Amino acid sequence: MTGGWAGNLLLGGIILLGSSVQWLTGMGFALVAVPALVLVLGPTEGVVLANCAAGVICLVGLAGGSRQVRLRAMVPLCVAAACTVPAGTWVARRLPEPVLLAFMGTLVTVAVLLVMGGARVSALRGGGGAVTAGALGGFMNSAAGVGGPPVSLYAVNAGWPVREFVPNAFFYGVVVNAFSVAANGVPHLSTPVWLLAAIGMAAGAAIGRVLAPRVPEKRARVLVLLLALGGGLTTLGKGLWGL
Repeated sequence: MTGGWAGNLLLGGIILLGSSVQWLTGMGFALVAVPALVLVLGPTEGVVLANCAAGVICLVGLAGGSRQVRLRAMVPLCVAAACTVPAGTWVARRLPEPVLLAFMGTLVTVAVLLVMGGARVSALRGGGGAVTAGALGGFMNSAAGVGGPPVSLYAVNAGWPVREFVPNAFFYGVVVNAFSVAANGVPHLSTPVWLLAAIGMAAGAAIGRVLAPRVPEKRARVLVLLLALGGGLTTLGKGLWGL
């Protein structure tokens, strides 16, 4: 961590920004926050804090839309994710830090570019597509804290409208982050840092809800993806620099 009050405030600000965009667009916490958290806390602590925060945000978000969850579609996604979470944890714990940073930066960058392009992939359709997306998401979530893009691509290929995707994404986020926290553990942070993280999530939710009716969804999603792309490229660059 950067250390001291400045580093703590920076961490709180990162979580506030990630939480804001999550509530503003229904996606984006991990894409925006993970690269910055990894640079501030290091790969291991950054990922597990992102898993904890994203899980809480998804749980709160799910409370208002649980009836819209498509359980038949989500069960294979979640079961596949549970099977690959341990593999992601195993890989992350064995890679040197520069390699892990480069790996995370690459995953985020590629994922963002695929989501921005609305990629149509035949392998992400039907039951097999659900298993593939879930497996990729579980591995990516535990290894790099970013498990949402494969599910987003699955939803695109399945033709889900945004209003149906959001509660299902929250449901998946609760499950995959719970498994990831169980595999990776809870980050070792001081009480003030945990308090700042909680304040950041609450303030971000309030800001996102206020801005949501005022900001066009398409413009907001583009901004989120551009922020995520910048973070992914920065993390990739730092990893390559350290090799």
